[in-house]
Amino acid sequence: MKKIFFSIIFTWFMTYNSYANELEDCSIYSKLSPKFLTCKATNVAKKTMKYQNEQWSNFKKDKKNKKD
Repeated sequence: MKKIFFSIIFTWFMTYNSYANELEDCSIYSKLSPKFLTCKATNVAKKTMKYQNEQWSNFKKDKKNKKD
């Protein structure tokens, strides 16, 4: 039972991360609404996550090349 539970959670986390790369169009909301601010904050968080993943993946590749 635990194995099934952990495999479901693991699969959910893996698919949840794939949705993080898509940015939402915030222009459909009024600029004074709380939904607009939430949308912008979410997009900034997603862009930051994407940037960090790209930078760290390059760092790991460079580190492996230096060891060879």
